[in-house]
Amino acid sequence: MRVLVTGGAGYIGSVVSAELLDAGHQVTVLDNLSTGHADAVPAGAEFVQASITEADPVLAGGQFDAVVHFAAKSLVPESVTAPELYWQNNTAGSLALLESMRRHDVGAIVFSSTAATYGEPDTVPILESSPTRPTNPYGASKLAVDHMLTSYAAAHGFSAVSLRYFNVAGARIASDDSAGSYGERHATETHLIPIALQVAAGLRPELQVNGVHYPTPDGSCVRDYIHVLDLADAHLRALDRASARAGDGQGSHLICNLGSGSGSSVREVIESVRRITGRPTPAVDAPNRPGDPAVLIASNDKAADELGWRPTRDLDRMVADAWEFFQRLRPEVAGATGSGNG
Repeated sequence: MRVLVTGGAGYIGSVVSAELLDAGHQVTVLDNLSTGHADAVPAGAEFVQASITEADPVLAGGQFDAVVHFAAKSLVPESVTAPELYWQNNTAGSLALLESMRRHDVGAIVFSSTAATYGEPDTVPILESSPTRPTNPYGASKLAVDHMLTSYAAAHGFSAVSLRYFNVAGARIASDDSAGSYGERHATETHLIPIALQVAAGLRPELQVNGVHYPTPDGSCVRDYIHVLDLADAHLRALDRASARAGDGQGSHLICNLGSGSGSSVREVIESVRRITGRPTPAVDAPNRPGDPAVLIASNDKAADELGWRPTRDLDRMVADAWEFFQRLRPEVAGATGSGNG
């Protein structure tokens, strides 16, 4: 199968692109490198440096079977202060991509949606039938694309799968050297595990635990984490489903949550980092962040039923792979010493 991967030079896109290649697919990565990295495009993939609004000539000449769509801006605070960037890139850009797909008879798409479409849930675990009430323009811009896909499936026979995932962690680690290893390396890091690893590496003085009096077992927030390789597996399964149904002319749009179904607290993540790295990871209590729910956990039953998918890698595996990738990027960190507590 020939697949166009938008945003394939980013963290998740690069891992999925590599897994697609390993599965025998032909892959073209489309990425403008605004947040991605050219060296994250896997060997064997064709690379086109362009935005999703410039996908038309690529799709015109490619005889593609499907699109896996990751390209998006994803910083929640930025979406609040500069919403125009998110409506233009995430929503209008996705509309331009869908129109290019329609012009060139590419009717199968897997879309990287987000749990931010739900906002603050009434109950957990969160089901796909839960109300969608995004609390920021990032989540709203992604929800708009989900609505687009539903309408394109009904009107134009598209076969679409939206995957709404929560906190992705870990890395794809090659067995021998850094070639073929892909992981997180954001210019603006907002995710807990890589920030905690920076603290363990001595690149940050301490980690703030925002909120310590939540109604959870240890008082800190609980969030749902999945390994990026489990996420990639779900995308490949979703691609198979979307492609198999693309030719029937009926149109379909499946929405699935991807999560562990359980969750880990902030303090549990910190303990995992200390245990895996063997290094002290100073953490200090800090006030709650306004609007932070105590618990966000996804039900993954629908993904199990519809895609045959369940995550298989636990929190320690996520931290261990993320730490290995971090050390490959920063070999001076790997050689440093520190006293651990695990």
